[in-house]
Amino acid sequence: MPTQLKYDTSLSKNTDLALIVAADQVTTLSELQPKEQQYVQEQVQQEAKLVSLNRYSHRVYVVVAPDGKTEAAKKEALRQAGHALLKQLKNDNAQQITLLDKTATEASLCVAEGLYLSNYQFQKHKTKDAKPSTLQTITVADEQVSKQAVQELANVLEAVYKVRDLVNEPHSHQSATQLSEQLEALGQEAGFNMQVLDLIMIQSLKMGGLIAVNQGSEEPATFNILEYKPENAKNTKPYVLVGKGVVYDTGGLSLKPTPNSMDYMKSDMAGAAAVTGILYAVAKNKLPIHLVCLIPATDNRPGGNAVAPGDVITMHNGMTVEVLNTDAEGRLILADALSFAKKYDPELVIDFATLTGSAMRAVGKEGLVVMGTAGDEVMAALKKAGDNVHERTVEFPLWDEYKKQLESDIADLKNLGGADAGHITAGKFLEAFTSYPWVHFDIAGTAYLHNEDSYRGKLATGSGVRLVYNFLSAL
Repeated sequence: MPTQLKYDTSLSKNTDLALIVAADQVTTLSELQPKEQQYVQEQVQQEAKLVSLNRYSHRVYVVVAPDGKTEAAKKEALRQAGHALLKQLKNDNAQQITLLDKTATEASLCVAEGLYLSNYQFQKHKTKDAKPSTLQTITVADEQVSKQAVQELANVLEAVYKVRDLVNEPHSHQSATQLSEQLEALGQEAGFNMQVLDLIMIQSLKMGGLIAVNQGSEEPATFNILEYKPENAKNTKPYVLVGKGVVYDTGGLSLKPTPNSMDYMKSDMAGAAAVTGILYAVAKNKLPIHLVCLIPATDNRPGGNAVAPGDVITMHNGMTVEVLNTDAEGRLILADALSFAKKYDPELVIDFATLTGSAMRAVGKEGLVVMGTAGDEVMAALKKAGDNVHERTVEFPLWDEYKKQLESDIADLKNLGGADAGHITAGKFLEAFTSYPWVHFDIAGTAYLHNEDSYRGKLATGSGVRLVYNFLSAL
């Protein structure tokens, strides 16, 4: 059962309660008895950030609201406080917790966010030794927070859970066809429409990049069109999201090494999962936005018919590409989808992909690499949205000099640049297939983690969902 996040201001007796307070508020808390106030004050003076009081029938937790240099930093510190609170709740086997903000800053929403995201587990395939979290319900009890705000947050966080589930699912249970089925189920749940194009339709559209990557596989590719178009949509031109859906990447004939590389390539569809999660949250919250998602899906295998280094393929837009490395496959399927996106005359196109190791090496797991042609205003709005949810962006240039690295002797382009700035040359390759305002996110460093990182957890993170939802909702 996923965690339930709800709104209820009626505090009942014997309810586990977390009070979010400023350090100087302890002596004024009516919820605490005098001796409790004295004890908590002593702990806070010793720089304790979380104090637990056992009343036997229930517990009271005092969360000292951390400070930060900026509003965004304060919010992130509160999410981290939620992560710390969850560890204590697990130790106490708490099944529910009510959050009451005494700082009058809506801090409870950020603490709830950290709690909720920290409580995620993926135990679908465990038959023994599964230890589900005891925490089932998080209740926000602040009168200064609206029920609508809590429900909106709950839907966004549920979308992050859905994305993590999709990315954590092993390839043995997620071919391209199975991914399409999973996305259809999410559409029925959230209220968006979906069309699945099979391999014959993909061939009729001459999507040479997707066809080439799929050649070595025994499983057919799919091209998924997800759409949410409410009657009250405020945009006349749709926003289009494109997600890389490589459900498993061996590297093709340019075979990857297994340790710390191929062994976690089930996560190479994290871009597809992210854009689906964004659409799921938008549809669940009924935002008045016309939104389209395009997801090319396939695995990348070194089968008998696999595309070979040196082959030339013709893309959906008619351009020819010399494939010098079959492990640079994500850009091939994304290029077809970006070219297909032109038919929508889009307001803005945003793509998400675990595209390059270069992006991971550039900024590690701390930031999302971003580049594009959408202009300073859009980039600034995305940066602001990312800072607000601590999914920070680092913008890289798309200078024309980088295009020289993609010049081919026998085709219009080659799919691989030089040894340096690989994430930028990958972006420069994609740019050749766009003719509209466009933003590219390389989430190779943030989508899947090998060690626990606070509320982002371990394995799939759901990177990008909160960022772009925040960006779209601000529109």
